[in-house]
Amino acid sequence: MSNADDRFAAPERLVRALGSEPVDEAARQWLASLPERVRDFAERWELTPERVHQPGGRSSVVVLAHRADGTGAVLKLEKPGGAAALEQAALAHWNGLGAVRVLRAEPEAGALLLERLRPGVSLRSLAEQKAVLEATATLQRLWVRPAEDHPFTTVADHTARLAGALRKQSEEAWASEARAVVDEALELRDALAADSGEAPSLLHGNYQQGKVLAGDRAPWLAVGPGPLVGERAYDLAWLALDRVDTLMASPGAAAIARRRVAKLADALDVDSNRLRGWALFRAAEAGMRELSGGARARGELLLEFAGML
Repeated sequence: MSNADDRFAAPERLVRALGSEPVDEAARQWLASLPERVRDFAERWELTPERVHQPGGRSSVVVLAHRADGTGAVLKLEKPGGAAALEQAALAHWNGLGAVRVLRAEPEAGALLLERLRPGVSLRSLAEQKAVLEATATLQRLWVRPAEDHPFTTVADHTARLAGALRKQSEEAWASEARAVVDEALELRDALAADSGEAPSLLHGNYQQGKVLAGDRAPWLAVGPGPLVGERAYDLAWLALDRVDTLMASPGAAAIARRRVAKLADALDVDSNRLRGWALFRAAEAGMRELSGGARARGELLLEFAGML
């Protein structure tokens, strides 16, 4: 039966993303319970929910709301036992410097109340050159020393798990044409993870232009971290892949890709060879993951980009 809470049901993008995973009864139950969860947190945190942000992400639902004093806020709900606790820990450590602020949290329930930014206005709304300047300036603010007792996974451990999955995927028959670039990506990952040569920083982990939104307290603030601890080049690598579809459609795409890596490395004082290696690994890993999930066009694009590096 339909009711007023149906407007807070999971966005289709989230339903598709969770539905593409192996059968997960807990995920299905969580998706079905979202309207009730929104109502529960709205009552307890004195929120007036407005609407679910569309199209939203692939692992959480974001509800635009107002607090009792009239100020805007965002209620973010993730599956309990997910990444909410790590996200809260990273955002609390940054304390608003370059990133959105946490207003309230129940990470064990997967709930975060965040300051309201402008969800429809990211760096992707800017011309590319301006977007890159703002993206690098914001990212540099996030690279701080982690607390001694931090809960975050290291880049080495995180990429070891990714590399394990990548090796298995590369053995599949459908992956034969990508094996050369995958083999290079795995070799580079092993060498890079062995020794970064720098003190570890707290990293955003998922940094890209779409994860940097316009705000009132600061012009641009990062959201949606998947925090890690490690070398800065790993964090910068995903930014090198931004707007990859536009880049790959340009004449001289290979030269443009290599220049982009060199400029990003120079802008943030990162070793260009290490950035190139991490960019190649992240592009190859993401490309194979997309292919295995049926997103052939996107997967082939990322693998072609990796091959150009």
